[in-house]
Amino acid sequence: MGSSDPEVRPLRFARSPSAAQAAPVRFGTASRFDHTRYVSSTLEFRCNLKCVHCMIEDTMDRLVPQTPEQLKALLAHNAAHRTWTGLILTGSEITLHRDLPEWARLARQSGFEHVRIQTHGMRLAQAGYCEELIDAGVDEFFVSVTAADAASHDAITQVPGSFDKTLRGLELLDACDHVTTITNTVVTSMNHTQLPRLVERLDPLRRLAQMEFWFYFPMSEQDDKGLIPSHPEALPYLRSAIAALRAAGRGIEVKNFPECLLGDDRDVLYNDQPALFIDPAFWTEFDRNGFHQCVFRDRCASTRCLGLNSAYIEKYGDHAAMLTPFSFP
Repeated sequence: MGSSDPEVRPLRFARSPSAAQAAPVRFGTASRFDHTRYVSSTLEFRCNLKCVHCMIEDTMDRLVPQTPEQLKALLAHNAAHRTWTGLILTGSEITLHRDLPEWARLARQSGFEHVRIQTHGMRLAQAGYCEELIDAGVDEFFVSVTAADAASHDAITQVPGSFDKTLRGLELLDACDHVTTITNTVVTSMNHTQLPRLVERLDPLRRLAQMEFWFYFPMSEQDDKGLIPSHPEALPYLRSAIAALRAAGRGIEVKNFPECLLGDDRDVLYNDQPALFIDPAFWTEFDRNGFHQCVFRDRCASTRCLGLNSAYIEKYGDHAAMLTPFSFP
């Protein structure tokens, strides 16, 4: 899939957030998934939620989704070269696109062993739609859950009833054979204290293989919405949630949190991402975050930490007295 091939040249291979600064994290015991075996295609930039933490709310109208032709080129490439085993169909809300089942079928026909969708999960509350996606070949569902109760979740999504629909969708999937679910929670000042309760709330789900906690960043140099949580304040809740997930035998991933603060839980830090095809304009906005800032950056041997970003430092300082560099071997 090189630049000499005119059929795939429009497909921009976008880097992961950490790729420019750090080596990929090795697939370990905390996560259940090897990101190097997956590729993501961003095919939709509409959403019917209004999440306060949305990364792209100001650019959603300007970002251009991948075209069906670009997706087919990606599928053809993988059929020929078997670069990846899993395809992730994503976007602001991928279930809004009518062609999602057909894309899943095409992906399976081209040889992908797994097809995952990233979704807020509301449409999964419709049993018929769940069945349609599963019949088309979707076997992994990455579902966003923002809080442990309906009032908090709906306050974050700004859509009444969204929590009940998302949970109903997870419950319907839980009754299906050959389905794996994963949840993601963007951790903000509005929900960081709820992480242990969220783990408890989702504990009955049998198909739930992994929970992920992505610490919020604003795609800006300042935290204008006041949503960035303090790492020291969030840490005890995060570690409690991690302990509960370990006890349950579930996978765990934490993103955008200083590795040294995690102590013995540092194995849960996974800042790497699957290969991503997305409008290159996204990265212009992403770079405003200014990741990899740390007073110990030149002395730390960590290869997986993103350090602090500009908005975090502007709000809380550089935590120089709290962070600890890892020694080089």
